[in-house]
Amino acid sequence: MIWVRSALFNTWFFLVTLVLGLVGIPLRWLVPGGALRLAQFWSRQVLWGARWICGVRLEVSGREHLPPSGAALIASQHQSAFDTIIWLQLVPKVSYVFKAELARTPLFGPLLVPAGQIPVVRGGGAAALNAFLEGGQRAVNAGRQIVLFPEGTRNDSGGEVRLRPGIVMLAKKTGLPIFPVATDSGALWGRKAFLKVPGIVHVMIAPALDATGPVGGVLTAIQHQWRALHRDRDAVDNSVHQSPVP
Repeated sequence: MIWVRSALFNTWFFLVTLVLGLVGIPLRWLVPGGALRLAQFWSRQVLWGARWICGVRLEVSGREHLPPSGAALIASQHQSAFDTIIWLQLVPKVSYVFKAELARTPLFGPLLVPAGQIPVVRGGGAAALNAFLEGGQRAVNAGRQIVLFPEGTRNDSGGEVRLRPGIVMLAKKTGLPIFPVATDSGALWGRKAFLKVPGIVHVMIAPALDATGPVGGVLTAIQHQWRALHRDRDAVDNSVHQSPVP
């Protein structure tokens, strides 16, 4: 049954992406600012399919820590493609930091920059770093919420990897704090996995983290917050499971 539901969802995903990608070709020229709204509509359709076809639901905790509007820096764990979809619904004007080569992806690739997303050239040296920081500053000036994945790639095992320092450097440039975010999306929507397992994806947002200290210390603090969020989540689950039935 899971295989059938996953096949239906993947069909739904590619059809929605194809149709809206074709719509986006004229839209990015005719409607300035329309690319982000199209991406938000696309994410709603994908998440609808994940919920009603595969039984993958979303539970967000700590949302009150984020400012209701205006610029923010979000350091999220990255366990699956699910993490690159949900923020289009969780904040009003998201700017993902993405690998520049993704802009060459057919249909949706050319919409990324018009939608306000921030490309970064990996291995591009000082010029690439400066371009990334300037792009981040423009997004902050526009009041956007920047989502970075400091792990650099999807890590569905949940194990700790060395974090990339870009988010701390951007925080120091903009003067903004960092909001660490933990997730367990990889348990249901694995990296490059065909099957989508029914259940709840937890997105856990921590309070703002000061980024004025040494880069290594801030990255360690982000990982500490991630661990604490998972630990608190596990404690809640155990408490619920072990509570006596009246």
